[in-house]
Amino acid sequence: MNENKQGLTSSQKRKLRENLIGYSFILPNLIGYSVFVFAPVIFSFVLSVMKWDGSQAPMEFVGLANFTEIFGDELFTGAFMHTVAYALMTVLPTLILSLLLAVLLNSKIKGIPFYRAAFFFPYIASTVAVGAVWNMLFQPDFGPINEFLKFIGIADPPRWVVDTDWAMVAVAIVTIWKYMGYYMIVYLAALQGISGELYEAASIDGANNWEKLRYITVPMLTPTTFFVLIMLTIQCFKVFDMVYVMTGGGPGNATKTLVNYIYDKAFVSWEFGPASAGAIVLFAVVLVVTLIQFSGEKKWSKDM
Repeated sequence: MNENKQGLTSSQKRKLRENLIGYSFILPNLIGYSVFVFAPVIFSFVLSVMKWDGSQAPMEFVGLANFTEIFGDELFTGAFMHTVAYALMTVLPTLILSLLLAVLLNSKIKGIPFYRAAFFFPYIASTVAVGAVWNMLFQPDFGPINEFLKFIGIADPPRWVVDTDWAMVAVAIVTIWKYMGYYMIVYLAALQGISGELYEAASIDGANNWEKLRYITVPMLTPTTFFVLIMLTIQCFKVFDMVYVMTGGGPGNATKTLVNYIYDKAFVSWEFGPASAGAIVLFAVVLVVTLIQFSGEKKWSKDM
């Protein structure tokens, strides 16, 4: 009773001190997140209903006019379709290749650490360097890739990044090559958690490698596959750097994605209202796709 009259008890003081220590650890990150992420996101929502060119001129409220403008812009609809096409070309191939690589490199053979590092290296390499090197490889007239294609009998190989029909394919190929090593590591970590007894029991029952992969490995990796699918989808809809380095959105506008469109609107045309409206649409699209994937994952888990 005396302690309650005088203030906090010793246990309450200890709990308060522990909470303050915990908050002190997360505070720097929270401040950084609030200043550089949360505040700009809120400002984007505000700008999406404003007309502003970034100058000292006051903002003008225009309501949904910015959304009407971008939905009526052929460049925006084209950028949206290019982004969807890019996602379709990269998400599943990256997921499948990273899974297969993880399964292959989860065995105890000589040199495994080297192979794992070799496949992971493209992920940590500079995007600018990767794009520049692959642009040289894709050079249509005397690049190594087309020279090899001619050598094996393809007389008229694609012109890759300078061809409107093949430029996005080239960007997708490089993206798959760069990121499959990262998701391979994610799958490798998950594979380490699968009990070897399951495979031993399957071997006793006469299961072959394909059956082990189908009935043990894939079902046990369902949570990891869902995580990889979500991350790849978000990454593909946010693609900017690889496109900017390899094609700049060209030839023409053949590889202009939503983020490229937003960048051009904001920092080339200085139309922050339509740019912010485009960012809100991108956010909504990613949110809807993610919710659909969450719903599909629940059904998939039940079926497994």
